[in-house]
Amino acid sequence: MKAKNCLIFGGSGQIGSNLIRKLTKNNIRVTVVTRNIHQKGIKIKTQANAGFIEIIESKIFEEKKIEKLFSTADYCINLIGILYEQKRGNTFKNIHTVFPTLLAKLCKKYNLKYFIHLSALGINEAVDSQYAISKLEGEKGILNNFPKTTILRPSVVFSNSDNFSTQFMTLLNRLPFFPLYYSGNTKFMPIHCSDLTDIIYHALQNDTRSQIIECVGPETLTFKEILETLLHLIGKKRFLVPLPLALANLSAKFFQLLPNPLLTEDQLRLLKYDNVPSGKYKTNSDIGLPSKLLFKDEVKRYSFMWRDGGEFSTEKYN
Repeated sequence: MKAKNCLIFGGSGQIGSNLIRKLTKNNIRVTVVTRNIHQKGIKIKTQANAGFIEIIESKIFEEKKIEKLFSTADYCINLIGILYEQKRGNTFKNIHTVFPTLLAKLCKKYNLKYFIHLSALGINEAVDSQYAISKLEGEKGILNNFPKTTILRPSVVFSNSDNFSTQFMTLLNRLPFFPLYYSGNTKFMPIHCSDLTDIIYHALQNDTRSQIIECVGPETLTFKEILETLLHLIGKKRFLVPLPLALANLSAKFFQLLPNPLLTEDQLRLLKYDNVPSGKYKTNSDIGLPSKLLFKDEVKRYSFMWRDGGEFSTEKYN
């Protein structure tokens, strides 16, 4: 049987890398679009056997170049997203609204079987966040143009190559104290990257079209509990200091001036809202794929890199 071809945008990140391995192991060819093949190509090539992966260099708004790829595709998956805005067109509106809508139009034009779009959990409630607003507008644009779409809304995604647990462990390792925004009470349901890729693969193989699915991990943790878990895993003691909102806003104004900001004003607004299922849509458990990997157990596998002694601090050497 001829292998199906899946077009992936955003294939060089933690989710994309795991997804490429998952799809190609199951006889699905992937075409990965990246804006910098010299920087990302080597990593992407290692995720699959030769013949099952093709890498195309293209900016996301080179519409004619991208359109050619749809003529040979069966599926399309969009994993592209940003947490903060940058110059040169990297705005929430362009990345989260305009580009996904363009992909949906091309899916319709070339009659693709499925379009899977990765959105974010909690965006209905975060009415004062430009990030959330752009995500919602993107979902509307997609469904208006290609209703045969599965939209996945994950909580925070973690793995050994994330920008979540690894960044926090780095900061906790270096700073004598760490600020707690909104007293650290914001709730999350962290989902491991491999659990999320299982859900994406399931959506491709089963009829989950025209659905919004909220993807969450097996446990609910507050922001403070997440930090306490990470501190325990790296063997550090730090002061977790609740930060008044006025001071938090001031720090966000400063941080967002940095090239890779630790916090922006928009992210601070997002932290007001719990990152848990809304109850309005199905979850991954409802479609028969409950997440099994616990935050503490999985982070423990790679937290030794932030412990004193590194690899020699693990149970293997004790």
